[in-house]
Amino acid sequence: MNATTTWISRRVSKLLPAALAKDEAAAGTPVKSEAAATPLRGPGSAPAPSPRGKPPQRSTRERLEATLRQGDEALSPRMLRRALDELRGIIDPRVSEVEGGRRAAALAVWYQGATPARRRDLWLLMSEMFVADADKAREAQARFAAAVGTPDEAVAEVHYRRATVSPRRRLLQRFSVYPGGVQFLVDLRAELQPHLKADRRLQALDVEMEYMFSTWFDVGFLDLRRISWDSPASLIEKLIQYEAVHDIKSWSDVKNRLDSDRRCYGFFHPRLPEVPLIFIEVALLDDMASDIVPLLDESAAAADLQKATTAIFYSISNTQVGLRGVSFGDSLIKRVVDTLKEEFPKLKTFATLSPIPGLRPWLQRNLAAQLERLDERALRELGRAVSFEPPSTEHVLGALDKPLALDAKSPLRQFLLRCAAQYLGAEWQEGKPLDPVARFHLGNGARVERLNWAGDPSPKGLKQSYGLMVNYLYDLKRLDKHRAQLAQGRIPMAAEIEGLLKP
Repeated sequence: MNATTTWISRRVSKLLPAALAKDEAAAGTPVKSEAAATPLRGPGSAPAPSPRGKPPQRSTRERLEATLRQGDEALSPRMLRRALDELRGIIDPRVSEVEGGRRAAALAVWYQGATPARRRDLWLLMSEMFVADADKAREAQARFAAAVGTPDEAVAEVHYRRATVSPRRRLLQRFSVYPGGVQFLVDLRAELQPHLKADRRLQALDVEMEYMFSTWFDVGFLDLRRISWDSPASLIEKLIQYEAVHDIKSWSDVKNRLDSDRRCYGFFHPRLPEVPLIFIEVALLDDMASDIVPLLDESAAAADLQKATTAIFYSISNTQVGLRGVSFGDSLIKRVVDTLKEEFPKLKTFATLSPIPGLRPWLQRNLAAQLERLDERALRELGRAVSFEPPSTEHVLGALDKPLALDAKSPLRQFLLRCAAQYLGAEWQEGKPLDPVARFHLGNGARVERLNWAGDPSPKGLKQSYGLMVNYLYDLKRLDKHRAQLAQGRIPMAAEIEGLLKP
């Protein structure tokens, strides 16, 4: 809790914690620990099992209308109604924006000290009790439909849009008023994510927050800043904390990544000025990198920037789980490319050295289908390589367990490269490339350029993709062409990858 939030909480006349404490004392029974809390269930689901004869879990609306708490409910009915009153007070039309922000800050103070079960009760209130008026929305929709093609169409559309806006949106806006409020909401949504599948009632709150964040964090409001060794230590610590691709092991490791032949850039928001929302690490080289080890080698000499012709994006990390669904990557890469070209006019090639995080689990599930794609000759060669003909999935997976020991002519090595090409170049999920990293870069207009054997021999790399890495090439003149190709259901790829895909 920061000093500003503490000051605001002391200035508010009626703090929710005090009111809830009073209600708790009146209830006469303490709230059980989170470990004992009953999991939340979605609307329309069967009542939760009742251990030792306890009554089934009630819906939020049932609890609001009740008198006594049941089972392991976190907030008693009286406390739940008090919390709802406090939430409604935040958006009371009689209070100013500033006063609404103060009330939101007070509720945030209570939230910081609340148990996980009580926090979930608050989420349910925000999700279920702040919805648009259904009758007004239907009436406005009917008027809009009747006005289509008439001079009143524009006005009717405005009324319809306003009728469908939920009070929940205004509630979230009030939290953004006070200092620290935006970060509070981002953290709240991050905490909400693991519970969405188990309780569909929370999805309205999640979708509303995603919509608002996509507006608040539009790239037009973000600042691109370089992060260097001269940046504040607190900011460099954020890199260590949030690096998601190649773990930073020490201060000398992070210093190597910020050396003279490296660049690191991040997007920052004015309301979260000390936290990069996303950052990208770049190595400046004279050729396309095929191996992550030299890039992470702290003892390696810095590259000669006068000879640098290639910028390699070797790590891109999002830092805020609460901003899931809000896209920055495309704009970040474009801005970084423009910045690098201005500083280093000789740069001609922009590419990644990327992991293939889903390859190994995908192959373990689909190995039989990949074996069926082989002709008789390739199948015999693979069988001899694993000492079992015809090769079974069990024997092939066992032989692939030590990929770094396979020489360049090994049928197993060639088979694995073909499988990787199939995974990156032909596997789809809901109309998008299956691999999450491929989905990101291909969606930005890159193409699958080259597979790199033993590109990441670390335990993490072997676990994800048998050590394979991939280069995605950003051909600046063909980005739109590649996007159009992807939209037509064809993954852009180099001839080398296409060759691996042939039966």
